[in-house]
Amino acid sequence: MNRAWFLAAAAACAVPACIPNAIPATAADIAAAKSKCPADGMIDDCEDNNNQVMANKGRSGYWYTFADKTTKIEPAGGGTFTMSAGGANGSAHAAHFSGKIGTAQIVYGGAGFNFVDPKGAYDATAYKGISFWAKIGPGSTSKVRLKVPDSNTDPDGKVCTECFNDFGVDLDLTPTWTQYQIAFGEMKQMEGWGAPHTGAINAKKLYGVQWQANAPGAPFDVWIDDVEFIGCK
Repeated sequence: MNRAWFLAAAAACAVPACIPNAIPATAADIAAAKSKCPADGMIDDCEDNNNQVMANKGRSGYWYTFADKTTKIEPAGGGTFTMSAGGANGSAHAAHFSGKIGTAQIVYGGAGFNFVDPKGAYDATAYKGISFWAKIGPGSTSKVRLKVPDSNTDPDGKVCTECFNDFGVDLDLTPTWTQYQIAFGEMKQMEGWGAPHTGAINAKKLYGVQWQANAPGAPFDVWIDDVEFIGCK
């Protein structure tokens, strides 16, 4: 990440109470987030083999990849994302991105999707978290960060003065398909950079979900499948 970001100014709002729809990390919230939602909680199971998320509850966004200029990534950023054969639990397709992280001052490569198209905020207050299956291919770094941009971290929210420090968690993926269930209340911003630091994600205004690798010089080969909301209210 840009070294200047690590010198971010003091947060504009330091506690979850500043955000009406923030979800703090209470034990009850985290426990509730592990429950499965009805079928319309599925964001994308990738089985239609296209680059759009499933049309549930007003969601209509598309998958994409992104990378800094020195990072090589496939599918190439700016092109049409295509699913790959071989998904979790014997399914036919999954989202797959691979490449090699560059060695510039700011390095990153990842994939994700927006919740709606054209890009805009999505109200996810009916849910308490996100579940997905993931694995890595041979030779890949295992270090991947789940990022969930909200109105305080995404530039389109018109709030952040130092953007992209999205709420999320650091993952240590394995070569075996594994399910990850993560409550909104477990998601944190990274320390030391970004403004504002709001204390908790704003679930009323989420922009999408991303998986990002940023270990300088590291190869990455990441597979994602069956992304869904969990913990329905």
